[in-house]
Amino acid sequence: MKVVLAYSGGLDTSVILAWLRDEYDAEVIAYTADVGQGSEVAEAAEKALATGAIAGVVDDLKESFVNDAVFPALRAAAVYESEYLLGTSLARPIISQGLIKTAREYGADTISHGATGKGNDQVRFELATAALAPDLKTIAPWREWDLGGRSDLISYAEARGIPVPVTRDAPYSMDANLLHISYEGGVLEDPWAAPPADMFRMTVDPTDAPDDPQELTIGFEAGTPVSVDGTRLSPVELLAGLNEIGGRHGVGRVDIVENRFVGIKSRGVYETPGGTLLHIGRRAVESIALDREVLHLRDDLVSRYARIVYNGFWFSPERIALQETMDSIQEPVTGEARLILYKGSARVVGRRSPNSLYDEEEATFEADDVYRQADAEGFIRLNALRIRGYGTGPRS
Repeated sequence: MKVVLAYSGGLDTSVILAWLRDEYDAEVIAYTADVGQGSEVAEAAEKALATGAIAGVVDDLKESFVNDAVFPALRAAAVYESEYLLGTSLARPIISQGLIKTAREYGADTISHGATGKGNDQVRFELATAALAPDLKTIAPWREWDLGGRSDLISYAEARGIPVPVTRDAPYSMDANLLHISYEGGVLEDPWAAPPADMFRMTVDPTDAPDDPQELTIGFEAGTPVSVDGTRLSPVELLAGLNEIGGRHGVGRVDIVENRFVGIKSRGVYETPGGTLLHIGRRAVESIALDREVLHLRDDLVSRYARIVYNGFWFSPERIALQETMDSIQEPVTGEARLILYKGSARVVGRRSPNSLYDEEEATFEADDVYRQADAEGFIRLNALRIRGYGTGPRS
């Protein structure tokens, strides 16, 4: 039996690799997708082979992750439950594509992942597989084994000499990619407890950020970011650069209790510095480039789109249809946004677009020859017809 395991080298997948060999007598191909998680990628293949994998595959998917997932979601203004920028949710479909490709290359009929039976990732991996390769089987160890939690996994790893980056003193888990780092579990399971100050990796504490603000200009074409301070950059360079700038100023920390698809409330802490700047900047440009009713229609669809992505339906017909709509709406969103970054905040101080619908003569508070203020009386009178007397007056 050949199994392709989505392998990070962390606690869960390190134990799973050994468990698949013990429980299924499987030949395990450890698949590590590089979506920008950092130095751990370089060590993954070597560590997997040392743990018993027959092959360690490292796949550079950073460009695909940004181009095919992060930027489409950005054009859709996708934010889950008003705060979460979907960093983990967006990486899973891209990783799933790589898993399936590797399974085909190695002649494997099964894939495996380290998602728990309580989490969202199990749904994301398996819905992606159902959409793209329904013939492949899935082994989800957290739904099968008798290991009860991460303490049991640490004991399992210690007994077999498997090195893992999680200790009993710092048992929260992390998931990193080029868009964000997420933290959950362990000490974070108490929603009243503050995150440990030394936990954060991408951002400085806002109170320790520079005392001098920084001005930043982001350029967009049809809703897609293309430049920073006038310099055109590749998608990966652009996001990585904004992560560094935003992180230096403490921008992009979020601490929320979110509603998982499986019905559980879960506390998550996120760092998304570059993504936060991109969302703020793109919104600024579209505020002058989009028609009012088109913008409001798009906003009505944002929460639906975000739920679809969060719940794992990236390859569903409804997400694809919505994406086409969102992308068409963004066609006029070309221009620049100027932001000021200061101690955890990023605020817009300017925006411009060749497609601007903003008319200074209409908007001015000075005298003008464009807008007849007296016309507003009839406008208000007509809009008042249906509500006149409704709010507080007598009803028959």
